[in-house]
Amino acid sequence: MLNVILYEPEIPPNTGNIIRLCANTGCHLHLVGPLGFTLDDARLKRAGLDYREMAAVTTHDDWSSYLEQNPGQRIWAFSTRGARRYCDARFNAGDAMLFGPETRGLPASMRREVGQDRVLRLPMATGSRSLNLSNSVAIAVYEALRQLGFDGLN
Repeated sequence: MLNVILYEPEIPPNTGNIIRLCANTGCHLHLVGPLGFTLDDARLKRAGLDYREMAAVTTHDDWSSYLEQNPGQRIWAFSTRGARRYCDARFNAGDAMLFGPETRGLPASMRREVGQDRVLRLPMATGSRSLNLSNSVAIAVYEALRQLGFDGLN
């Protein structure tokens, strides 16, 4: 199983879309607070439809709590500041993919903590700021699943 980590997500519909993605791919979603919304937000529910009950979602108060509860997990961070393309990484079952808040991205301190060799980027046109969070997560998840032979999916 792959893990998706949203660090301080801010926009409920993005998180709802990612809940739906995780429900349909078997990924475990980790929401690391503080969140920019409540889990009963109508916009989150609308985007996630009825998939919330089908998805494995765990909330963590903060980054330290996440790390304490998931020791030794290999983490790939996604950032427009990554030096490596996402498709150059070699994903393993159990890996975690870390994404930052929509308006700020991952803090430099977290990118350093993960290690520059595991900070990945999605190629974009010159001058582009970023892709939508839920689109970025979908691209990364499906690349990892492709590499793992879509194990468990039909």
